[in-house]
Amino acid sequence: IPGDASQRNLSNRCTHHDTVLAGEFHHCHTSIITMGQALSLPLKLASTTLTFYRGFFHYLVGPGRHSPYLSSIPSYLQPRPDADSTPITQSSSSFTIPNFTSTPLFVQHARVHLYTLASEFYLYHRPHYRKPSYRIDLLDNLSNVAIPGTGLSLRHLARTHPIALASLLFLYPAVSLASSLHLWLRTRFTSSVSQEYAVRLLAPDDWFHYWRLNSRLAALHALLNDVPPGYDMENKWTFLKEGRERGVPVSPYLTCDGIVVKHRNEEGGMGIHFYKNAVAGGDWIIQECIGNGEWVARHLPPNAPLSTFRVITASRGALDVERANDANGCVPEDVKALSCVFRAGRADAATDHDAVMFDVDVSTGKILGGTTNAHWYRLGLWNVLPGKCVWRSRDHEITHHPDGKIPVTGEVVPDIRGMLRLVEELHRKMCPDVPLVGWDVVLSSSKELPICLLEVNLSCNFFRGSFDRKIYLDFCEDLIERLQERRLAADREGKKFL
Repeated sequence: IPGDASQRNLSNRCTHHDTVLAGEFHHCHTSIITMGQALSLPLKLASTTLTFYRGFFHYLVGPGRHSPYLSSIPSYLQPRPDADSTPITQSSSSFTIPNFTSTPLFVQHARVHLYTLASEFYLYHRPHYRKPSYRIDLLDNLSNVAIPGTGLSLRHLARTHPIALASLLFLYPAVSLASSLHLWLRTRFTSSVSQEYAVRLLAPDDWFHYWRLNSRLAALHALLNDVPPGYDMENKWTFLKEGRERGVPVSPYLTCDGIVVKHRNEEGGMGIHFYKNAVAGGDWIIQECIGNGEWVARHLPPNAPLSTFRVITASRGALDVERANDANGCVPEDVKALSCVFRAGRADAATDHDAVMFDVDVSTGKILGGTTNAHWYRLGLWNVLPGKCVWRSRDHEITHHPDGKIPVTGEVVPDIRGMLRLVEELHRKMCPDVPLVGWDVVLSSSKELPICLLEVNLSCNFFRGSFDRKIYLDFCEDLIERLQERRLAADREGKKFL
């Protein structure tokens, strides 16, 4: 028996020794992998940067600028033969998708991104559908947006053609690298710096880049198609007036010639303001305030602003503007709702531009996680100080409204299918010749008008809502193919855009 005990002790010591050796081997193996990754990182970053420069100049001045879109795709912007073909649909952050940069969807996104980036310089001094030039519209839209953590308005980086080009060629890669290193630190060294850098530079999936991509497509489409009539809907007054004439449930407006607004304590001609109504040829649309409906109000603090649903629809009718504007040219199957977001306004905010953006499943109406983009609007150099401004928001991790801890995630939007059918039908009838439209939908407190539309946005923003990436990118490439045909035709004709 004593001998058996000795053997057991010897066996235990051997097992412990083997375990230690195995642990040391695993640690050594991991260290070798980490060292190998560190040594290969500069090469991967350089390769991605080279792809960016090659692709951008390919579409700016190379064959991609002077050839049909599909016939001029370079090999480095085509999927590799061994690419992962696993379907990827929803637009969750790309760093959460394993090996995303090895998928065909990543390469397709890169093509769309680089083509439209290069097109920005084609558009720069040419007319915009709502401003005298694309440059003016760009500067206006970037005036209150900053790279998170810098406080510097992006307007300064697009002020002139040379500054915009230099910012894109040098600052953009640097910011992309900083962003990928930040994610690496935030995830405690578990994310891939090289893959995140490739996503930021070649196929960015944040709200800002989707917004700018949609804006570039709208501007290019309007320019090359001589501003189709559907773009008139961008004017808020035109939309409300035409909507009322067509029986569309638009937000009500007053029909008086104007109003006078007085301060209750000012005198001597001070504190008095006159507003001429758009009905009488003025610049102001005069409306009564609309209240949140019962379901919406239940998910907000008592002093929240009017909180809307942003729905994005896409019209394949815009691929052929002449057909789209025929009486029966655009059919219901041509228009599809891509995404929906519930913008839950913050306490004491004037509008729901200050909101938590809760993603909505368009197939069920179920509210998913929420997020924000407020850090993109933090202007002022003090935002570079530690703790003043976050670099990136959480990826749809908010489940409760932060002002009152009101549960939102898991709730179901009433009659989501009816809401989506409404905006799909209106896209088809009011602006079928516009590729993408963002609708601001209100579930109101009015019994006479329980659902209404505030306005449309044609350079639209997904506000971080999820959507089927494949459907979206296929639509973008089909649109780009048609736009490139029209651009080449304009080149041959020597067309001047006035």
